[in-house]
Amino acid sequence: MRTQVAIVGAGPAGLVLSHLLALQGIESVVLEVRDREYVERRVRAGVLEQGTVDLLRATGVGERLDREGLVHHGIELRFEGERHRIPLSDLTGGRAITVYGQQEVVKDLIRARLEAGGQILFEAGAVGVDDIESSRPIVRYRQGGEIREIECDVVAGCDGSHGVCREAIPAGALGVFQKEYPFAWLGILATVAPSTEELIYAYHERGFALHSLRSPKLSRLYVQCRPGDALESWPDARIWDELHRRFALDGWSLAEGPIVDKSITPMRSLIVEPMRHGRLFLVGDAAHIVPPTGAKGLNLAVADARVLAEGLVEWYRTGRENLLDRYSDTCLRRVWRVEHFSWWMTSMLHRFDDDGPFEHRLHLSQLRYVCRSTAAATSLAENYVGLETV
Repeated sequence: MRTQVAIVGAGPAGLVLSHLLALQGIESVVLEVRDREYVERRVRAGVLEQGTVDLLRATGVGERLDREGLVHHGIELRFEGERHRIPLSDLTGGRAITVYGQQEVVKDLIRARLEAGGQILFEAGAVGVDDIESSRPIVRYRQGGEIREIECDVVAGCDGSHGVCREAIPAGALGVFQKEYPFAWLGILATVAPSTEELIYAYHERGFALHSLRSPKLSRLYVQCRPGDALESWPDARIWDELHRRFALDGWSLAEGPIVDKSITPMRSLIVEPMRHGRLFLVGDAAHIVPPTGAKGLNLAVADARVLAEGLVEWYRTGRENLLDRYSDTCLRRVWRVEHFSWWMTSMLHRFDDDGPFEHRLHLSQLRYVCRSTAAATSLAENYVGLETV
C-alpha cells in the first residue's frame, strides 16, 4: 500500500490529523490495533479546551458536540469544608471549557473520516517503522494474521507512550524527561445524575477527589489512592465513603448510583525531545504524558496534530519545510507550559506520603491565595481553558 501520510493510532491525535489533512486534499491511512467498537467505547478524558472546541467546530465535526456537550464557565475548588468558585469565563474574556467525552470526539471523527472515504484500518497493529531517515519510510503492521506494509512520505506516530513509533527512533536521539508521582487516581463512572453543575476539585487531609461528569445522567468521579492498590481493595462502599468524606460540605450532598466502570490510573509526567526524527513525527501521548489533574492530555494531542497538519500542508503545497522543521520546537513550547500547569495543579491538590502539618498548611495557603487573588485565579483560568498562544 502507498499513501502520503501513514498515521499510527486512531485516538484523538491520529484522527484529528487525518481529518485536517483530508480537508486540504492530503491522503492518509490510519492504523489502529483495536477494533472500532473498542476505540469508540474507551473511556478517557472529557474536558475540552476552548481551542479544541473551536477547531472541531471550524472543521465540520462539532454538530453533536454543540448539541450534547456541556459548556462550563467555571470550576470549584473545595477545601476546609468550603467551596470557592473560579469564574473561568469572567477571567479569560469569555473562554470556557466543554465537557464531552473523548470517546464521543473519537466517534465523531471516525464517522467523518469514513463518510468522506478515508481509510482507517482497525485491528491493524503496527509492528515496526523502518527507513525513517529516507524519503520513503515504511510502516509494517499485522492484520488478519499477515504482516503488511505501507510506504509513505511521512509517518505520524500517534500510538501513545508504549507504541512502536517512539521505539523506532535510534537510541540516544531522544532526551527523556519524566517524573513519577507517589499516588494514583481511582476513577469511577456511575449512572447517576451529577451532584454538581461544574467540576469540583477537592483538597482534603485524606487525599484529593474530583467530581466531573459525562452527561446529565453520568457522573465521573475520582479519589486519590496508592499506585499499587488493587481494584479489589476498593469495593463500591469504600469508594462512596471516601467520596462523601472528601467532598463534605454543609448543605450539599453527593448522590450515589451504580458504578459501571472502575479503573486505577498512575500519575506521571513525561516529555521526549525532539518530537521529530527524519520523516517520523511524534504526536500526542507518544511524545508526552501529563497527570490528568489539569485535563490537558487530549487537548495537547489535538494541538500537536494541528501544528503538524499546518506543516504538512505547507510542504505539500510549496515544497518548503519551514513549519515542519519548527514542529518540535513549536509543540514543545506548549508542552512544557502545560506540563508545568498540570504539575502545579497536581502538587497543590494532592497529599504526598511525607506531608505533615507543615505541608498541609502550605497547601491550604496556596489554595486560599488562588481563590482570593484575582491575578492567581486568572493564571489558573487562562491555563485551564487553554492558552491561545504560548
